[in-house]
Amino acid sequence: MADLLGSILNSMEKPPTVGDQESRRKAREQAARMKKMEEDEKRKKAEFRKKMEKEVSDFIQDSSQQKRKYNPMGKIERSILHDVAEVAGLTSFSFGEDEESRYVMLFKKEFAPSDEELEAYRKGEEWDPKLAEQRRRLKEQAALEEATSSQTKKPEACPNSNYRDKYSHLIGTAAAKDAAHTLEANRAYGCVPVANKRDTRSIEEAMNAIRAKKRQKREDDTGAHSSSS
Repeated sequence: MADLLGSILNSMEKPPTVGDQESRRKAREQAARMKKMEEDEKRKKAEFRKKMEKEVSDFIQDSSQQKRKYNPMGKIERSILHDVAEVAGLTSFSFGEDEESRYVMLFKKEFAPSDEELEAYRKGEEWDPKLAEQRRRLKEQAALEEATSSQTKKPEACPNSNYRDKYSHLIGTAAAKDAAHTLEANRAYGCVPVANKRDTRSIEEAMNAIRAKKRQKREDDTGAHSSSS
């Protein structure tokens, strides 16, 4: 009976000691502080959003402004501003090399920035439309001059190989030399003489004519030799 009573008493929760009470009190206080911090953060976000909505509305109604640049702000604030701008139908971008220097710029849809303008902001430069226009014109002029120069410098169409060497195995060295002589370049008309431009014969026909001429010459020489004998 005594053992049963002892086991029951041991199983019952012991009253908290002074140390346990202090730990629980600190835990409750910490939870209360965390809750208050969360509520404060939520309230600050709501207030910041309301402020940005007012500024964005004023920006849209001001016809004299095409864009608006904000001072550097934290990641949460930038996220809220981007969201407000998107809801309002604006274009927004963040620029800056590091977290502390990043800022937001708003653009009205009808005045959306060009790629060149965005690139200038990314480099930390101020955008100058007049200077950018001058650079664009100079670039176009340089490209036009380069294209014109390449068109005026056309290479002469010259044969890729020596005519005499190409056909010497077909008609003989002497005949090929004569054929090459008839195709000597005329500077006024490129590499082909005017007479040859009007010659509609094929290469084979020209070769046959040259061979026939050489045969006739040899026959004439043979006949003259026989006569003298």
